[in-house]
Amino acid sequence: MFKIIEARFLAENIKLFEIEAPRIAKKRKAGQFVIVRIHEHGERIPLTIADSDVEKGTITIIVQGVGKTTRELNLKKKGDIILDVVGPLGQPSHIENFGTAVSIGGGVGTAIAYPTAVALKQAGNYVITINGARNKDLVILEEEMKAVSDEAYITTDDGSYGYHGFVTDKLQELIDQGKKIDFVLAIGPIPMMKAVADVTRPYGIKTVVSLNPIMVDGTGMCGGCRVLIDGKAQFACVDGPEFDAHKVDFKNLADRNKMYHKYEQEALKHFEEKCKLTEKINTLEQAE
Repeated sequence: MFKIIEARFLAENIKLFEIEAPRIAKKRKAGQFVIVRIHEHGERIPLTIADSDVEKGTITIIVQGVGKTTRELNLKKKGDIILDVVGPLGQPSHIENFGTAVSIGGGVGTAIAYPTAVALKQAGNYVITINGARNKDLVILEEEMKAVSDEAYITTDDGSYGYHGFVTDKLQELIDQGKKIDFVLAIGPIPMMKAVADVTRPYGIKTVVSLNPIMVDGTGMCGGCRVLIDGKAQFACVDGPEFDAHKVDFKNLADRNKMYHKYEQEALKHFEEKCKLTEKINTLEQAE
C-alpha cells in the first residue's frame, strides 16, 4: 500500500499527488511511468511520474479526471492509501545535448513534458518550453516550466492568457523567425502531437512524442498498448512510451483508444450516480 503525502488541485479536474514510494523514487528517470490501481476491484491505469524526491522517498503524479478511475482517484486526499503503484516502467527519455530543444506540453501533458524538460536542461540544452491549455484556468506547472527554460511561452486556445493560439502556432512562429531548433518533444492530446509532427516534418527537426494507448499490465505481456511505428507493431509500455513522431500512425492510435469508449462512458455514468447518491445520504444523515 502507498500513502498519499500531498494532494492538491492544480486546475479544474487536475490534481497533483505526492505518494510515498521510496524504491520507485530512487530508480525513476524522465519519461517513465507507473501503473496505479486504487483498490482491489479497480482497473490499472498508467500515469507518468512528473517528479520525485529521493530524500523524502516520494514520487509525484498529476491526474486529470476524465474517466471513472481518474475521477475516483481525484477524490483521494492527503493521508489516504493507494493499493498498488508499480514502476518505474517504460524506457527513459533519450537525453543528450541536442542544442536547442523545445518541450511542448498540451493540457495535462505538461506534467509529462516537465521532467524531460528538466533532464534536457541538465544535459546542457538551450531549452524552450511551450505550455498550452484551452484557457488560463487550465494552465499548470507554469512556474516549474519557467524555472528550467531559457525561453518559456504559455499559449491558450481562447487567448485568455499568454499567446492566443495553439502550441503549434507558437512553434511555427519560432521557426519562421529563424530560430534554429534541433529537437522537439511534444506531449498532449493525440491531435496536438500529430499537429506538432506535421509542423516539424518539412524542416527535418527530430521530434519525439509520448504515446498514451490503452494499457493493462505495463510489462508487454497483454499487448493492449500496441502501436504502429513506421508500419511495425510495437508496445508502448516496453518499447516506449516515447517514439519518433514522424513514424507514428496517429490514426491507428486514435482508433484503438476509442475501442472501449462506450463502456468507459457507462462506467463513468454509474460512478457519478453512485457519488450523487452517497452525497444525498450524507446530507440526510447530517440533517438528522
